[in-house]
Amino acid sequence: MKKGEIYTGIVEKVDFPNKGILHIEDEKVVVKNVLPGQTVEVVVTKQKTGKCEARLLNVVSRAACETPERACVHAADCGGCSYQTLPYEEQLKLKEEQVKGLLDEVIRGEYQYDGIKASPLTSGYRNKMEFSFGDEVKDGPLALGMHKRGSFYDIVTVDQCLLVHEDCCRILRATLDYFKEKNVSFLKKTSHQGYLRHLLVRRGMRTGEILADLVTTTQTADSWAEKETEEELLEGWKQILLALPLSGSFAGILHTKNDSLADAVLNDGTDVLYGQDYFYEELLGLKFKITPFSFFQTNSLGAEVLYDTVRQYIGDTSGQKVFDLYSGTGTIAQILAPVAEHVTGVEIVEEAVEAARENAALNGLSNCDFIAGDVLKVLDTLEEQPDLIVLDPPRDGIHPKALPKIIRYGVDRMVYVSCKPTSLARDLIVLQAGGYRVERMALVDMFPFTGHVETVVLLEKKFQ
Repeated sequence: MKKGEIYTGIVEKVDFPNKGILHIEDEKVVVKNVLPGQTVEVVVTKQKTGKCEARLLNVVSRAACETPERACVHAADCGGCSYQTLPYEEQLKLKEEQVKGLLDEVIRGEYQYDGIKASPLTSGYRNKMEFSFGDEVKDGPLALGMHKRGSFYDIVTVDQCLLVHEDCCRILRATLDYFKEKNVSFLKKTSHQGYLRHLLVRRGMRTGEILADLVTTTQTADSWAEKETEEELLEGWKQILLALPLSGSFAGILHTKNDSLADAVLNDGTDVLYGQDYFYEELLGLKFKITPFSFFQTNSLGAEVLYDTVRQYIGDTSGQKVFDLYSGTGTIAQILAPVAEHVTGVEIVEEAVEAARENAALNGLSNCDFIAGDVLKVLDTLEEQPDLIVLDPPRDGIHPKALPKIIRYGVDRMVYVSCKPTSLARDLIVLQAGGYRVERMALVDMFPFTGHVETVVLLEKKFQ
């Protein structure tokens, strides 16, 4: 096989999260964004001894389990979903096969596997979307949506996206039409010139409350500025949104400034154009105040399944002290607090810690403390001895130097919640070497039509 040449083969399996494996001319070929059983045409991009990397050119024939048509009209171009032609039950089977196979390679001994739990909703389940401004082709008309599959620059307008509530799609379309009519520019990644950057929309699944946040640069030297001020431009956008026929209602309409060079939604200051800079969501009988940039699980109903699983694995916490490490806005801590003696949450994002404190007060919980700081450093300052520990780290997992500190507490039980199985697998090796064994494991699908899945693991201390 040679770099640049085109080959055809059948996908044998897909390793987490999206690495398709096929063999062509007795060589292993890895290609992304494919499904098991597909016959695909690929072009070799990297060639090594015994292994090649390739890019998908065309699906010659679909797998037997695929549906004839994609569920979403944007699926051919948008890079947001990878399983649009796969029935939901088949998606669950594939995720289960990938994650369980990956973790079984590192888990020592037998454990109770509780299967994969489906998302209560498979469409319209996301309570948050970050849309980007750009153009679909170079120098084309303004677009607002998701990055085109495989492209750093091109944007696909996803005003019929199936992952979000229809209210979010209406807000996207109205926003795009308004700024397109005003001939407002977007920030170019190469020249760093332009005004529009992102549109952030959050909507409470239980409450129907909506936050819309327009993220722009501070650059107002544009053609539209010759006709009106920035204040007038934003006032017009606000009025357009307020006039929309939505099933939910706006809690706030915001304007965030961001002059960072990074292609990410960052906050250099936020102005409230309407209402307030937060909304409320409800989970498992508790109420949570959510700000534009605070972390909250993107699938509210799926989060209830996830946190209920965590609660089952933890068991009775009566009279016990709990550490909730990487606590975010304190959701897990507050679910455990009503029956625990005390819960200490540790989270590096200060805004999330403030939200956790407010939410605890909102729910009448006085036995929760939340500390802002890096888990690695905060553990050196805590004098309290926990009875059990909950771990819910970001995608990269737990800092290698923090794991020994966690193990030294010697608690009888730990529950590890992971959004990236490869990070979990790495950390489980260390935790098992430190004297813990995996007792139970379950998968919770929070992200239908994508390759992502949550994993919940119960670890117990081995006693000699």
